[in-house]
Parts: sequence; structure tokens; C-alpha cells
Amino acid sequence: MTAIPGARARARGEVAIAIKDEARRQLASEGAAKLSLRAVARELGMVSSALYRYFPSRDELLTALIIDAYNAVGEAAERAGATVVLPTVVRARPMARWTAICQGVRSWALAHPHEYALIYGSPVPGYSAPRSTTQPAARVGLALIAVVHETYAAGRLKEPADPLPDVVIGEALALAAELGVELPGAVVARLIGAWAQLFGLVSFELFGQFHGVVGARAEFFEQAAEELGRSVGLPTPR
Repeated sequence: MTAIPGARARARGEVAIAIKDEARRQLASEGAAKLSLRAVARELGMVSSALYRYFPSRDELLTALIIDAYNAVGEAAERAGATVVLPTVVRARPMARWTAICQGVRSWALAHPHEYALIYGSPVPGYSAPRSTTQPAARVGLALIAVVHETYAAGRLKEPADPLPDVVIGEALALAAELGVELPGAVVARLIGAWAQLFGLVSFELFGQFHGVVGARAEFFEQAAEELGRSVGLPTPR
């Protein structure tokens, strides 16, 4: 039987949500560097000492916002990838799932630019992210890895032929072992590159670097996402 949270626990959860919502409004208007617990408390009609019972410091509030943002973009990517899985045991085309995941990231970023900037923009001065952010931050990468791993296991992955430096292969294999993924080192290395380039594409669009350069941005992104898929060995649809 699932326990029903008590009224006090529900109320505490609602206050924590309200605090984070107000903090996100401050991110949009002032930026992460100027996030202030006192200002959040003032806008909510709380005394600072009451807010500190929920988030004892600015850094703890920032961490909560960062974890929420990573989980949100990760969930968006996972949901987008799941929408192109056929309703049978047969998987949809790997490239379709790959590009859907990439599109999920882009769509979320365009809808939540300030939260995206919090996790992929300039570092917040004086803030150091704790290990609790690591797993949420990995969700998009793991979604992409899953597509490649399933394609490799099915014998359909076209492994890259261009050689890479031994040190790069070694680091890639170490990461694969840490993640428990059986993939060639060259594939993992290119996966890391594709993951970085994905967020580079999104950041360029979101932060204005494409202004006057790329007009058909949705079409450009779709083509670029497919190129990233090909770079890791995904088969190109006929």
C-alpha cells in the first residue's frame, strides 16, 4: 500500500516548489549570478530565516534548480526518442530515434532558455556543482548511447574507419567501462564529440550566434543532427 503524504509534508513540498518557481523568475530577469535567497523570500512574503529551512544557502537552491533542469531536458529527450519506437518488439530506425532525441533537446531549450543557460551557459561565479548533479546531467548522453548500443548489438552500426589517437581511445574505453556499455573505443569517442556538438548547435541558436547566418534553423538542425548520427556509425535511411 502506498503511503499518502501528510498535510505537513504536502505543504512543505508546495513551498519548496514555490521557492524554486520564484528563483526561476529571478534567473530570467537577473541571471544566475545575482540569485538571492533574500530576494526570493521577499517576493514570496517570507522571512529569510523561514526560507533557509528549505534551502540553507544560495548554492543549495542553485543545485536544486540545476538538477531540475537536467532532469527536464533529459526527460524531454527520452520522451522524444520513445515516440518513434514502433509499438512492437521491432525498434524504429536508429537515425529516426537519434534525431528525435536531438530535436527533443532543442525544443526544450527553446522553450526554457534561462534554465538551459543555467546548465549550459557561463558558469556561475563561486558555485561548484556537487556530485548529485552528475546523474541528471548524463540523461541526454545516455539516451543517445542507448540508440547506438542497440544498433551495434544488432550488427547494424557502421564503425568509423578513421583512426583516432590511442590516448583518446583509451579514455573512451574507460568511460564505456564506467557506464557498463560494450562499444568500440572509436565509437564512444565519436559519441562524446556528437554529444558536445549537439549542445553546441543548440547554444549557437539560443544565444544568437546563428543570427544573420542560418535562417532555416529547424531544417539546418535536422540536417546537422543526422550528420552527427552518421559520425557515430548510424545507418542512413534509404
